[in-house]
Amino acid sequence: MTDATPPTDPYQATPQPLSPSDERLWATLIHVGGIFFGFIPALVGYLVLKDRGAFIRAHTQTALNFQLTMLIGYIVGYILTLVFVGVIVLAAVGIVIIIFSIIAAIAANKGEQYSYPLTIQFIK
Repeated sequence: MTDATPPTDPYQATPQPLSPSDERLWATLIHVGGIFFGFIPALVGYLVLKDRGAFIRAHTQTALNFQLTMLIGYIVGYILTLVFVGVIVLAAVGIVIIIFSIIAAIAANKGEQYSYPLTIQFIK
């Protein structure tokens, strides 16, 4: 006799929710990772962890939107280096990323929601 139930595909399984402490940890790491690696940690975090909890989804979404907005700021700054104003824009974008990412990481570590200012909402 054969078993009539199809084999379970591990790739089709629904992801298990993260514990609140794990959600806080991953959200904190994603915000801090944005300082060093730009939008990559936020993008990977959003794609991998968005279905694992509402808290982590909100933080990865806001981090990704912020990092994409800052990427646009960097592009504009590089273009404006042709008229020598771009260096100021690039420095300002770098400082904004450091300050707001640290504030967001602290909020995530405390378990609080955070919304970056100056952010275009690409992902809703």
